[in-house]
Order: sequence, then structure tokens, then C-alpha cells
Amino acid sequence: MSRAYPQFSTQILSMPTPENEPKVESVKLNRIVNDIANLNLIEVAELSALLRKTLNLPDTPMMAVSQSAPVAKEEEEEVAPKVVQTSFSVKLLKFDDSKKVALIKEVKSLMEGMNLVQAKKFVESAPTVVKGDLNKEEAEKLKEALVKVGAICEIE
Repeated sequence: MSRAYPQFSTQILSMPTPENEPKVESVKLNRIVNDIANLNLIEVAELSALLRKTLNLPDTPMMAVSQSAPVAKEEEEEVAPKVVQTSFSVKLLKFDDSKKVALIKEVKSLMEGMNLVQAKKFVESAPTVVKGDLNKEEAEKLKEALVKVGAICEIE
């Protein structure tokens, strides 16, 4: 039986140059690099197809990275926990006019450094934020206290 062996070049191999000496580049490789650099996009695509055929390389999709990116993004969304709101604001929307005095007194007692005149102006400027940057429990307590004295509030 005869075996077919690949054809080997009879070119003599040269010794690699040491790291501290400048490397002498091959004229042949420089010419190939310059030729490739001067190709347009269509010629690059044709060259790529010809190389795959000549070297028997599998066809790989050009957009493989782009196609896998949305999948990874969807996985990240599933893995990432939902953002839980930790800071709340209590907003005074409106109030019962018959209970206005009680509401002003309550706002004065809840808001540090506010006198009666400031509390009156504050209540009359509704809708307005009473307090912000509260945890859920504090916001619920504040809303409950204001609702008891005739306010209509919401937690944001």
C-alpha cells in the first residue's frame, strides 16, 4: 500500500533571532500584509471565503457575538434581583377644610423647627411633600398620623 504524504517545502528554515536583536521581517510576508491592507470589503469577504475553503475551515456565522449578546442580557435580567425601594416620601395631597386647624397643629409637631405660621403656610401649599427619605415603616406611621387629622396623603 502506498501512502500519500503531504508535499513539504524544500525551503531551508532559518534560526529565530534572539530577543535583544531586531527582527528582520520577511519580504514575502510584508508584501502579503500590504496586499491585504489594500483590499476593499468585498475583496476581504472573498479572501475569507477562499481561505476557509482552501484550509477546510468550518463556516462560522459572522454575527456570532451579536447573536449571543441578547441571550446573555436576558440571563442577566433574570439573575439580577428586582430593585427594592428603600426610601419613601409622604406627600400631602389635600385636606378636609373642617379639620385644617388640627392638621396644622399635627404638621407643626411632626416637623422640627416649624412654628405655627410656617405650618399653616405649609398645609395651605398642598400638594406638597411632608417628609422624604423615610423607611417604609416611618412613612406609614407619618401617613397614618396625618390621615387621622383629616389629610389625604400618599407614599411615593
